[in-house]
Amino acid sequence: MAILKSREIRSMKKEDKEKKLKELKLELIKSKSKSSQGKSQKTREIKKTIARLLTIK
Repeated sequence: MAILKSREIRSMKKEDKEKKLKELKLELIKSKSKSSQGKSQKTREIKKTIARLLTIK
């Protein structure tokens, strides 16, 4: 999972943003189920990327 920068998000088409958002949400669910002990670094990065996508949308 690569971290998306804001300039990369701005250059994406609307359909690509929606597709990426769905992928990230699924990945977040998988990540949460794997790390039941607490928050992992990967979970935090996914959340930040989702927030970036929703903000720039």
